[in-house]
Amino acid sequence: MTPVPANVIEHVDRGPLTRDELAAIVARDIPAGSYVNLGIGQPTLVADHLSPEAGVVLHTENGMLGMGPAARGEDIDPDLTNAGKIPVTEMPGASYFHHADSFAMMRGGHLDVCVLGALQVSRHGDLANWHTGEPDAIPAVGGAMDLAIGAKDVFVMMDLFTKDGAAKLVSSCTYPLTGLRCVSRVYTEYAIIDIDTVAGAVRPRETFGTTVADLAARLPVGFG
Repeated sequence: MTPVPANVIEHVDRGPLTRDELAAIVARDIPAGSYVNLGIGQPTLVADHLSPEAGVVLHTENGMLGMGPAARGEDIDPDLTNAGKIPVTEMPGASYFHHADSFAMMRGGHLDVCVLGALQVSRHGDLANWHTGEPDAIPAVGGAMDLAIGAKDVFVMMDLFTKDGAAKLVSSCTYPLTGLRCVSRVYTEYAIIDIDTVAGAVRPRETFGTTVADLAARLPVGFG
């Protein structure tokens, strides 16, 4: 039996997290006052769960600082979108600029946190999220490489397993890499997992609808 590491919380009285619940947990873990970029896909949901009192400032690579939650109904402006072309709102003091300036912010180390989706994450924090390597697959790198190496902390939101049941948290990525040793924490429907990029250690913080022992049996990485 795999022992439960110290300080891990196992939520076995419920099922896996929904995407909105997961986004709320990510929002909870972002330090107050941070400058943050949210990647396309699941990460965009985080904007809907950030408290204005936290003072988190959202950045988008298409040239906006001070993005608010997703726009709905009469608040939708087709000219005001995030990098994923989802209509968004603006917070007081929001500013706009050329996307080259936006990438300079990313590459210059001015972002505290970025939240990205992933196809695979390795035990060393390597990230693969832009291409499966298949001949007919459509690559979609966007600004992921710039964010992966430019942000001080890289959080990943992803499903822990593929539709076929294969683990996406792996010993070594088999897909083309986005960045090396860059991911510090992985958020999934079954567990929140810290990654020590130096030691290559994978350490669960919380589990949802499962136990550490059950996850250890399904993942090709050991917890330590």
